[in-house]
Amino acid sequence: MIRNVAILGATGSIGTSALEVIEKYPDRFSIWGLTSHTRTENCCAMIKKFRPKTVAVSSEMIGDVGGFLTDGFGSVALLEGDQGINTIAAADEVDIVIAGIAGAAGFASTVSAIRAGKKVLIANKEPLVMLGGLLRKLVAESGAQIVPIDSEHNAIFQCLPKAAQVDCMSGGIDKGQGLLRHGVRRIILTASGGPFLNTPLDGMSDITPDQAAAHPRWTMGRKISIDSATMMNKGLEIVEACVLFGVSPQNIEVVIHPESIVHSLVEYLDGSIVAQLANPDMRVPIAAALADPERIESGVERLDLVRAGQLNFQNPDDRKFPCLAIARQAAEAGGAAPIVLNTANEVAVNAFCAGRLRFTDIPDFIQCALDKFCDRTADDLISITRLDQLVRETLQNRLDAGATSLQQMVAGY
Repeated sequence: MIRNVAILGATGSIGTSALEVIEKYPDRFSIWGLTSHTRTENCCAMIKKFRPKTVAVSSEMIGDVGGFLTDGFGSVALLEGDQGINTIAAADEVDIVIAGIAGAAGFASTVSAIRAGKKVLIANKEPLVMLGGLLRKLVAESGAQIVPIDSEHNAIFQCLPKAAQVDCMSGGIDKGQGLLRHGVRRIILTASGGPFLNTPLDGMSDITPDQAAAHPRWTMGRKISIDSATMMNKGLEIVEACVLFGVSPQNIEVVIHPESIVHSLVEYLDGSIVAQLANPDMRVPIAAALADPERIESGVERLDLVRAGQLNFQNPDDRKFPCLAIARQAAEAGGAAPIVLNTANEVAVNAFCAGRLRFTDIPDFIQCALDKFCDRTADDLISITRLDQLVRETLQNRLDAGATSLQQMVAGY
């Protein structure tokens, strides 16, 4: 049976990787819907190649894409903006939704897909961080299935026994006991260390956005690449692992693994450690999630361990990468803290890219936001959305008012 797939964020790195896998299996998958916020030319090329039934694009793209569709693609329905994205995510015809929209912008569409009972392949960690335990409740109520496709959490998923996988997919995993009842002692997340692993501490303040976005191993979007450079990406993954697998932050360890071949590990009560290894390419976890419980070719070059030579591991340097400790503390605090963490980080990264914050200002900026807002209540979809908006607008207003330093940004908090 051919399964209809909707790709949210089709022109991003996750979307393009997913399409490369899917096009190899026309007898298994059909592209029913695509969404795109930018890259009009790429979007039109995808429409021409994959002939989706429905496309949703931003208001900035609607004219150009609409004009393209009139030239031989009139059968493709064109929707606009967030409402259009949510419509595709929840469409009755769709079997699988690939959630690849970066940042909190992917929150509403991911929730729409879950509420509609879809199999949701989640690449964007921000909705998981924002939803927290509410995610499991929504999944259990709707009958949806969730499968992580970011490399680390998909690796963890692959290392778990089938019963634990089913629990995680269905929202049945409970916080507290979580994976412990499946014999899991701890989760070990690997991190590449990013582009500044070997940069001296006193050289970190002069880092530019282009330098921060140049990841040594992975091809990713700009925001997630900068998160990797600060190691906030790994911090958000701690929160994500708590949500997906029902474990506490104390049962999650982070180790630096520069080769990015071991994508994560699971330690069991008997002392065994199970790891997932592959060349660093997002097509591997995407193929695994699309075909689960089967296996299909991803198109990625096979891993040659002899050629790899050696695998190195080391502890992260908290002085160089304080975002990791800040995120862990937010995960331990729970409640509103992970939401504030995520939102403040998005604003900080944008400010850094715009030249308004230094690279080394990012962790202090996030910590100040946590100190200000983490006592708020956010336990349902409305309050989560409102808190995200409050934090985002407060921080952005200070930037727009002309703040040029971290001290000015947090003045009056």
